[in-house]
Parts: sequence; C-alpha cells; structure tokens
Amino acid sequence: MPAVTPSPETAARFIRIALGHVGREYPHKLDHTMSSDADVLPPRVLHPAFHGSYDWHSCVHGWWTVLTLTRLHPDLPEAAQAIARADETFTEDKLAAELAYLDRPLSGGFERPYGWAWLLYLHLEASRHDGRLWAARLEPLARAFASRLAHYLTILTYPIRTGTHFNSAFALALSLEWADTFDPALADQIRAKAATWFSGDADCQAWEPGGDEFLSSALSEALLMRRALGEAAFTDWFARFLPNLAQRRPASLFTPAHVSDRSDGKIAHLDGLNLSRGWAWREIASATPALAQIAGEAAEAHLAAALEHVEGDYMGEHWLASFALLAMLAA
Repeated sequence: MPAVTPSPETAARFIRIALGHVGREYPHKLDHTMSSDADVLPPRVLHPAFHGSYDWHSCVHGWWTVLTLTRLHPDLPEAAQAIARADETFTEDKLAAELAYLDRPLSGGFERPYGWAWLLYLHLEASRHDGRLWAARLEPLARAFASRLAHYLTILTYPIRTGTHFNSAFALALSLEWADTFDPALADQIRAKAATWFSGDADCQAWEPGGDEFLSSALSEALLMRRALGEAAFTDWFARFLPNLAQRRPASLFTPAHVSDRSDGKIAHLDGLNLSRGWAWREIASATPALAQIAGEAAEAHLAAALEHVEGDYMGEHWLASFALLAMLAA
C-alpha cells in the first residue's frame, strides 16, 4: 500500500487548521510543576515557541504538520505564510528559552515520553528543509530530549501500554526514525528495548479501546516492531502476535470507535484512535503482503470514520490533522 501525498486542497486545509492553533494561547492545559509563586506564569512566557494548540505537545506536532505539508506543497499560498510563521517561531532566543525550561529542577518528567518523541520528529522534518535555519536551531532541544529518552530507557523496567500519551511503543516508533538519522546509539538502545519488552508477546487479545484512548495499544506495539525488526523477523513476530488476523480477529481492532461527544476533550480522543489505527494498519499492510487486503480494508474503515472530523470543534481540531497526515503518508 503506497503512501498518499495529500492533495494540494487537503494540504492547504490542514496548513490553515494548524496555523490557526499553533499560535493560539488559550485555552491551554499546562504540564507544569510549580515550586513557588514565581513559577505562576502564562504559557507564552513559559514556552515562547510552543505555547499554542491547547498544550505543548500538540503545538509541536502542529508545527510538524505545517512543515511537512510545506515541503510537500511548496507552491501553495499557505506555504509562504507557514514559512514566515516558522521563521518567527523558531528563533534562537525562543528555542533557548524552551531548552532552559528543561533545566528547572521539577521539569524532569515534562512531556515524557509523548512530547519528547514529537519534538524529535519535528526536528527530523525540519532537517529536510534545505536553506532554513529551523533544524540547526531545534537540534539542541532535540538532543536534550534524546538524552532524556536514553536515560529513561535504562530505568523503565516495564512498557506502558495504555493508549494515551504515556504509551511506550508509540513514542519509540517516532523516536526511532529520528535516532536512525541523528543518534545511532539511541537507535540501537530503542531496538534492544523493543525486543526486551515485546518480542515474546503472542496471541494479543486487544482489549481496547478505553474510553479516552487515542492510540491502539496492540497496533502501536506492532508499528514499533515493524520499524525495529527486519522484514522477515517482523513477519514471524506478527504471525504470533495476531495469529487470527485472517479471520479478522480480534474484532476490536477492526471496529472503528464511536465518538459520542466531540466537545469533550477526552472523548474526542477516539477520533484520534481511528486515525492512528488507520496509520498503523497502513504500515502493517505494506509489511505483510499475505494480509495486505485485510489490513488495508481495516485502515480505510478507520480513516473513513474520522477524516471528516479533523476540524469543527477545537478539542479535536487542535491536534487531529497531525494524525490524519501520519496515516496519509504511511506506507
């Protein structure tokens, strides 16, 4: 199943959506631990580069969306606006302040591991834009998060499998792509940890989704192993992990989630679950020719359930386009 470059119309729409929120400060949900009254500061002061999009990590992957689509469709009028906004955002001073925030004594767990992975993915995308200073200016922040991830992997005994921001497999799948380019030692560490945590998993029951999950625990794990293992090793592992896929079981993985209230930020996560499942199913389809049709049909069913809801309510609009784009680009 080949990747699908978003059409110019879709790219323009997604860029407009993302630019509408990456600079929107409020409403905002901080990941911020305070040690005194002096730490009571507005988001734009704490995070001069990434204070929009309701929360820090959504702002980061909102910018990933913008930069990715600007690279794919550089001639769009929206691309010129995006470049100007990026130049204003990714300045030395603003990114130095983001880096300094990590040095606060109580910031050790800031955005761990979801935001870390997305910042690495943003830096990787920025590195694909020749002639821009974005990657060089983002690299110190990326290196700082990579160092934190390397340490975290030495102390995290068990993987976190919940389908929310704490999911270990999702963070490692994004981080591995960055590490393969920028930090081979971290890439080796991620592959080793993936093997330790997941190589023995078999006959997955996929008891999902939970009521506010935007990731599939089962398919996030498969996505990581797809990237961490060689083709033959992944095929063998996947046959053990989901042995009844040809019979479309577990049924939970083939059933798009129902979203009852898109104005509720947590319940709106389920639109993201459908998009992230679509992304994972598309990558699995490309890696398992014998099951490509089944996986491809599952991907399309999940995407059909969610793509029309990428915008409309801010609780989803501030982040869903990123996951739609991941699915579109998957191959």
